[in-house]
Amino acid sequence: MAEEGSHYSATATWVNGLQFVAQAHLSGVAAVLDGAPEVGGTGAGMRPLEALLVSLITCTAMDVISILRKKRERVTGFKVHARGDRQDEHPRVFTDIEIEFVVRGYGISETAVARAIELSQTKYCSVTNSLKAHITYTYRIETEEPPS
Repeated sequence: MAEEGSHYSATATWVNGLQFVAQAHLSGVAAVLDGAPEVGGTGAGMRPLEALLVSLITCTAMDVISILRKKRERVTGFKVHARGDRQDEHPRVFTDIEIEFVVRGYGISETAVARAIELSQTKYCSVTNSLKAHITYTYRIETEEPPS
């Protein structure tokens, strides 16, 4: 199935137990996903909600780093951490997700970082805006000395 306009498609092929190989059709990239051992999986792949959390933080990370680069911020390192809480009853969806952006560099503008995150969360990140969870975020700037 080809991608058309804003349509995306993917396929998940069962391997065994609860393990699947999922492939995105646009990029052609595949990933192994598996259930937790306590529910019949082997743990040999990323769990689906882990993949969702990874998708969320990479989506927003791509936005933020792109915006900071356009603003010519001198970023030398960038990392995003996330922690998600699920409800106890089914469907066991994320109820709260905390995201921490760690921006390293020199002369980094706190205003630029805060604005880049805001734009990602409210306008650009498709994954953020597809979730019903309550998402909060913080950021930290680690200052370095300019290169000599």
